[in-house]
Amino acid sequence: MGLFEAIGIAGSGLTAERIRMDVTAENLANADTTKAANGQPYQRQEVELEQAGVGGFASALSGAVQQAESGPPPGGVQVSGIVSDATPDQQVYDPGNPEADAQGYVKMPNVSTVTEMTDLIAESQSYQSDVTAMQTAKSMFTSTLGVLK
Repeated sequence: MGLFEAIGIAGSGLTAERIRMDVTAENLANADTTKAANGQPYQRQEVELEQAGVGGFASALSGAVQQAESGPPPGGVQVSGIVSDATPDQQVYDPGNPEADAQGYVKMPNVSTVTEMTDLIAESQSYQSDVTAMQTAKSMFTSTLGVLK
């Protein structure tokens, strides 16, 4: 592993967590949106993450062979996609709402503010962990360079 790969790996985690926080913020902002662009209630979004540089069995096998020959390959994380949550919409009884159906129910987004806030806390802690890992790597590299003077 090269000198700056640890910082690159932590940086990939920072990027992934920032994207997760952006998506969570979007979910919170649209928690009461009853009509999105498609005319339906807003659908909660989720971020899917994957190990950086992995592309199936053949890629994993060649990576394992390279690791045996030249040491561990660089790692990290990357966003593989942002998908809609398949949880059904909520039905809320509000006959005074202009969006209500004949029975008085309004279709609300499948967003739970409690879940989103919990996710936001976890994402923030993961982001802070990546910052700490980056600072530790930087400190180690600085110490190494100090020895080489």
